[in-house]
Amino acid sequence: MWVRRTSRHPRTCQAMLAIFWLTLGVQLVSTSSDSDPYKILGVGRSASQAEIKRAYKTLAKEWHPDKNKDPKAEDMFIKISKSYEILSNEERRSNFDRYGQMDENQPFGQSQHHGFHGFHNSFYFDESFFHFPRSRDFADSKYLLHHAQFNSDVLPESHKRPYLIKVTSEWCFACIHIEPVWKETVQELEPLGIGIGIVDLGYERRLANQLGAHRAPSIIGLVNGRVTFFHQAVVREHIRQFIEDLLPQKLVEKVTDNNYQAFLDNWHAGNKPSILLFDQVPFPSLLYKLTAFAFRDYVRFGYVDQGDTQNNRILQQFNINTYAPTMLLFKEDTEKPVDIIQARGMKRQIMDEFVSNNKFLQVPRLVNQQLFDELCPVKQFHRRRKYCVLLITGEDQAFLPGNKAFLDFASANSKEVLRFAYVYQRHQQPLCQALLHNQATLSPQVVILERRSQAGRVFFRSVSGGWNGSEEDKYRLHEQLELLQKDPTYLTSDTTLPELNNEMAPIFIIQWINAAYDYILQLYDDLLYSNWREMMPILSLIFSALFILFGTVIIQAFSEPGESKPRKPKPKEPPQTEDDASSRATTTSRPPKKDFVEVTELTDLTYTSNLVKLRPGHINVVLVLTNASKTTLLRKFAKEVFSFSGTHNLHFSFLNADKHRHWMPSLLHSTSAVQDQGCDEDEESSDYSGYVLALNGHKKYFCLFRPVFTGDDPNDSSSESFFSSDSRRKSRSRSRSSSHSRSRSHSREDGAGGKRGSGRATSIEVHHKLDRLGLWMERLMEGTLPRLQIPAWPILDEATNNLSTES
Repeated sequence: MWVRRTSRHPRTCQAMLAIFWLTLGVQLVSTSSDSDPYKILGVGRSASQAEIKRAYKTLAKEWHPDKNKDPKAEDMFIKISKSYEILSNEERRSNFDRYGQMDENQPFGQSQHHGFHGFHNSFYFDESFFHFPRSRDFADSKYLLHHAQFNSDVLPESHKRPYLIKVTSEWCFACIHIEPVWKETVQELEPLGIGIGIVDLGYERRLANQLGAHRAPSIIGLVNGRVTFFHQAVVREHIRQFIEDLLPQKLVEKVTDNNYQAFLDNWHAGNKPSILLFDQVPFPSLLYKLTAFAFRDYVRFGYVDQGDTQNNRILQQFNINTYAPTMLLFKEDTEKPVDIIQARGMKRQIMDEFVSNNKFLQVPRLVNQQLFDELCPVKQFHRRRKYCVLLITGEDQAFLPGNKAFLDFASANSKEVLRFAYVYQRHQQPLCQALLHNQATLSPQVVILERRSQAGRVFFRSVSGGWNGSEEDKYRLHEQLELLQKDPTYLTSDTTLPELNNEMAPIFIIQWINAAYDYILQLYDDLLYSNWREMMPILSLIFSALFILFGTVIIQAFSEPGESKPRKPKPKEPPQTEDDASSRATTTSRPPKKDFVEVTELTDLTYTSNLVKLRPGHINVVLVLTNASKTTLLRKFAKEVFSFSGTHNLHFSFLNADKHRHWMPSLLHSTSAVQDQGCDEDEESSDYSGYVLALNGHKKYFCLFRPVFTGDDPNDSSSESFFSSDSRRKSRSRSRSSSHSRSRSHSREDGAGGKRGSGRATSIEVHHKLDRLGLWMERLMEGTLPRLQIPAWPILDEATNNLSTES
């Protein structure tokens, strides 16, 4: 019995499996047809964009939820809209034709099996028999933003009204939690004039990257083209305060009895009308701030708290009703408002209409091209002619009566086809020269003009007789305006006007400060709230730049000048001319790389490395000193050789003659010149302090500098040298060709010889012994100093050995 049951079991399973696959196949077919944008719109795959657009408009009108009461109308309308989004975009349409790709975020090639793709969608979304809801609320579909729409419409409009944008996606479960708060906020803020937008991360990845939104849900505020993220708890009051904080701080000025007269009198300097709002609350409402933001370029806004006791005088003067908010609009007359509106619960549409009808003064001053375009628009139709009556005047006190008379005339003759304005000749000289035929005039002039093209072409006529505000001038102007309305050809002159100067443009420093302030705020906001993963590229760039900067400074600080790269020994140079010597002096005396001169002492430890085994091509400049003269001579030595310390093949040392007193006599006696002359000076009593030697350890030669007296007797030439008179004359001629100051130097720089020279040197003060060392160093760099050859360098510790022997 059990065997029979088991034999039936496979048949039952096969039947159930067949039923399941049959049901699944039906579902796949229906799902595939429901997700095909061509079938949804009812067009073929070769349909043109015009056919697709025509089909979309027809189906959108048929299935619009406001016109079609079918329960499935809303879902069908969404499918139609998404299908049109795919097929109207050539790139997304091509992706669908190749891969069956509905979502532009999905990698190519993952949707080639349409049946599995449809089943996958229906398993997770509402098209399936599992009934998982995913369709977006129809109320949100009208707020969806696209990349092109954002840049062409929303971004420019953010300079007139702020935008609140929500970033969401289809897989965002957190978005579901904030949806009720979002709907309440939209219902509250949209009637106030705030723009609402929704960005889908799945469909508008390019726009999300432009906004810097990489997470869902995100709430963004857009004001003046600047993107700011909302980082607080998603509560309606917080979002409302977030939008209010994004508005500029000085949109509405607080007005009291102390400053209301100055506020109203500012119409002349600001060239704007003024609006005062009277209300019982201590702060202006968000609606009033949004209106001020939209019209901030045209009107100045002030606010008066009726509950403040400091405002009794202004309330009495304008007879304000304290039971309802009141708005007064003032122009040139600060004693009487030109328009009044008073109502409880003012609507945005009423306030916009109230302000837009009065956003210009009776006679505004032309301060920029935008204002000129709005006051005097270009003629479009014969019946819509508008004439601009322009007063060209000055800003001095002498012109005030004529300007006031022109204002009175404009107030008395206000008509729809006439616009009155004035311009200061000093601020708008190109415009005035074009209208006055380049004739400078000191008296005000009135010009009637009509614009004919955006390029600046106008027809105009100057009123004869000028303008000084007299009754005769008013009569003459009125007569010509009457003739103009009867005969439009009355304007006989034509010209092309240049673009007006922007008198209200902020200076460059103010613009730079504002831009820097906005950038710092944006950077602070990014560092404080942004995801650190998103900030890693910027942080990596900053730390890399700092590492390179400080690494370079540290390496330069601890590196030796000669350690950068080995120097090859210089080849033997041919005899130089005077010009070559002069040019070489200018190139070798480079400024040092350090702000100090490194001078080492020649001792038993450093003698071999600094002299005997000195690298080829390198010279060690050694100063001989004593314990008594050490400080003074080292300071003077560093000062004289500082300009040569940047040369890589020069080293600087000093030798203490008190410690090694036999070294100098041994060196001098080892030279052939000294031996030939048979110098018999006393080695023990000679004062070698102040002597300087340039030692070439590799080639075994040195150049000698002896202290030279620099007193008042320039003709004293009793000092003799070790060398012949011919070499002395050659060295003097080379010195004269190098510079004017070197013409005074002679063979004393090479080393004075004889007992007279030695006696003169001993009488020199210590701080004067190295006065001519700088000139000697220049000749050393030129290669014009005599070189004294020696067979071998003396031993440094010979002095110590001799001392021990004597004892």
